Amino acid sequence: MQNWTLKDEIREYWSSRAPTFDLSPGHEIFSDDERAAWHTLIHKHLGRGEGRKALDLASGTGVISRLLSEMGYDVTGIDFAGPMLERARQKTQDLALPIRFLEADAERTMMPEQAFDAIMTRHLVWTLPDPALAFADWFRVLKQGGRLLIVDVDSSARGARSIALRRMAALLRRIKPSAALPGRDRTIHDAIVSRVHFSEGARAEEIRDLLIGTGFVDVVIDRDHAAIRKAQAAHMPFVQRIERASQDRYAIRASKP
Repeated sequence: MQNWTLKDEIREYWSSRAPTFDLSPGHEIFSDDERAAWHTLIHKHLGRGEGRKALDLASGTGVISRLLSEMGYDVTGIDFAGPMLERARQKTQDLALPIRFLEADAERTMMPEQAFDAIMTRHLVWTLPDPALAFADWFRVLKQGGRLLIVDVDSSARGARSIALRRMAALLRRIKPSAALPGRDRTIHDAIVSRVHFSEGARAEEIRDLLIGTGFVDVVIDRDHAAIRKAQAAHMPFVQRIERASQDRYAIRASKP
């Protein structure tokens, strides 16, 4: 695979995870409480759909696309991992949701200019090789007055509490090893992460600055995710809850003037 690009490796890795992706809390939604908490977050930053056009970037198995559709958005989801899209199409077909899924690269969407009222991503930005390129493309495809909502995580948060919790989780895993996330190959995952732009952690403030540099305005960082975290934690092993608590999880809203 020496002639593969980093993007090829990312595509292959996430394609391989498609069969088990929805088994993990934090990927699929496992309770009505969590679904309601996500609806509240989306409404807070993007408002009700009312037929407006929304783009779900790196849509995976369609979890965010479904949330947006349930709120009345006219949703298009894109992902460049074909097996993820296959699962997304099957799930939304079973639910009779009118969502379009297309195979496309979230850094270069190839979508028409000013085509969407809203764009949402979940756990995408930390994987991007070139976030500045991606943000410029997202700015291009948003309508004037449109909003972008990024939900992401800095798993290398540098505060004393975060460091202490990571050390505690590592100690507990040594004392009592637990199963890895379904389908996750740590070696491949870490090799990819070491080469993306945010290899040292996707700090919310750095993302904010890149968005402002792209031309976005009214950029807001929102760390009030208590309801989502509580609902997810109910389905997570204890060590995973500690690891999650060590991370900086946030939403960033930005607007196109």
